[in-house]
Amino acid sequence: MKKKKIVILGTGGTIAGTAASATDHTGYTAAQVGIAQLVAAIPAFSESACELVTEQVAQVDSKDMSFAVWARLAGRVNHFLAQADVQGLVITHGTDTLEETAWFLQALLNPGKPVVLTCAMRPATALVPDGPQNMLDAVAVASHPGAHGVLAVCAGVIHSARDVQKVHTYRLDAFSSGDAGPVGYVEEGRLRLLRNWPEPATGQALSAIKNIASNDAGQNWPRVEIVMNYAGAGAAVVQALVAGGMQGLVVAGTGNGTLHHALEAALLQAQTAGVRVVRATRCLEGRVLPKAGDAIPDSQGLSPVKARVDLLLELMA
Repeated sequence: MKKKKIVILGTGGTIAGTAASATDHTGYTAAQVGIAQLVAAIPAFSESACELVTEQVAQVDSKDMSFAVWARLAGRVNHFLAQADVQGLVITHGTDTLEETAWFLQALLNPGKPVVLTCAMRPATALVPDGPQNMLDAVAVASHPGAHGVLAVCAGVIHSARDVQKVHTYRLDAFSSGDAGPVGYVEEGRLRLLRNWPEPATGQALSAIKNIASNDAGQNWPRVEIVMNYAGAGAAVVQALVAGGMQGLVVAGTGNGTLHHALEAALLQAQTAGVRVVRATRCLEGRVLPKAGDAIPDSQGLSPVKARVDLLLELMA
């Protein structure tokens, strides 16, 4: 019987990082080890029931994630999804912007096969690195019958692209799905599912793929920024962004998307001037519950950073 083919795409991150000391978990340099080397260093992969194919798409610290890398990654993921002999994909990624990349790929590609992002909180040179186990777990998810959509796997937990957020700066289990809860767990290479695989994305984002493919240098993407509500928030930041040619603004409101009156006035003025404005919440859990007559549309449950991704795609489409 022919083995399932799992494609592992490398983009860098802590999982590919190195440090001078095996006990240094914070002073490392990210994105130093190639994906082929990472895979070769995991003995269990030599006994894998899957055929593993590796490709280095990028080599970046994910805090420096760019539109150019997103465009290149989307192109390669789209390419491999179309291959009949590919069961699923795994993407190694830094933790800092993993949730944004995950939602970008889900909203853009809406894959019918599993696309699993995985990561590490310790560099590859750590005395006890977490990357190898995370990669093994990600391959287990990517090869699972019926799996589909973009997912994130870290510390044995399976998250959907819509819900996953990095919630801790240091611990190995750094991600949460908030009140939605995880999709499931990977336990000794087996999956224990708690809910269904991610639902298909909706909206106009899918039509942006052609524009992104022709824009693979990351140039001329729409300009969309995030502002936040807080005590004493004013109009100055919004006014400066609008004057600078901003095309979209996401506001991370307090509570149920509430806004300081001065900030709200500036956002309404921006909206009148043609800037797309979306209202999310800075709370880690819950979503903005809209009310009749709301002047600023809500983010449909997306976090501020994911609402920005959605707005980017809609403007590009």
